[in-house]
Amino acid sequence: MMKTETVKSVDSIESREPSKAGKLAKWWVYHIIVGAFAILMLYPVIWLIMSSFKPSSSIFITAKSLIPDPWVWENYSQGWQGIGGIGFGIFIKNTAVLVVLTMIGQVVSSALIAFGFARLQFFGRGFWFALMMVTLMLPYEVVMIPQYIIFAKLDWLNSIKPLVIPAYFGHPFFIFLLVQFIRTIPRELDEAATIDGCGTFKIFYKIILPLITPALATAAIFSFYWTWDSLLGPVLYLNSPSKYTVSMALNMFLSNETVSNWGAMFAMSVVSLIPVFIIFFMFQRYVVEGISTSGLKG
Repeated sequence: MMKTETVKSVDSIESREPSKAGKLAKWWVYHIIVGAFAILMLYPVIWLIMSSFKPSSSIFITAKSLIPDPWVWENYSQGWQGIGGIGFGIFIKNTAVLVVLTMIGQVVSSALIAFGFARLQFFGRGFWFALMMVTLMLPYEVVMIPQYIIFAKLDWLNSIKPLVIPAYFGHPFFIFLLVQFIRTIPRELDEAATIDGCGTFKIFYKIILPLITPALATAAIFSFYWTWDSLLGPVLYLNSPSKYTVSMALNMFLSNETVSNWGAMFAMSVVSLIPVFIIFFMFQRYVVEGISTSGLKG
């Protein structure tokens, strides 16, 4: 009798468990939906790549046709030749220099400032942190004119100084991100390092800095993206075509007086996306790890 009841209970449990066919059906439905959304999100990029192989005169006329007919490979060679005798490689080099200098400045300075807010005790710490957060809410257009006047008086126009030097005074978003990350690190580590004779800077360099590597990588990646895509700042401060960035160079392919070379512009847009994709696929795990653990405290 007991064996019969046990068999029935096991059968009832198995009947309630989803069958393999049901699990397989859910797997297919999930991946089909996710795949459809992925195609929808990637379609503009695919359209950009395909349009870079079309003649400029037929890109928007045959916009509904994704496959180029004919394939125009010369768009890439024409685009790489650049504008006004300046090759597109010069624009990429200018952007790379700007990105590296800005990224180093923002990450290093933001890490130092965040360490001060998270670990050091000083008068008015809460007020200064709140003031820093307020600057995060200010749109760039609010400070654009005052900054331009200051940099003009310093004779910094037509150089990358206005774009690079402010980066060495911290970035509000990165400071907030790193403060939240540092707060997750137990203070007992600081106390143990102090007992061993470490000073404040050595605690930052030896203890805190290695532990906030994911957050630093996240800040570096965002800094790379924002600086690489930036257009308004370079347009304001750079006047010589030889100092133009990629975003400004792409705009030069469009003309109000003559025929715009859309094919070359789309081709160089694809080229300019290559570093972005490389950085994303190489360091995407740091972005997820840095953001997911920044809001935790314990």
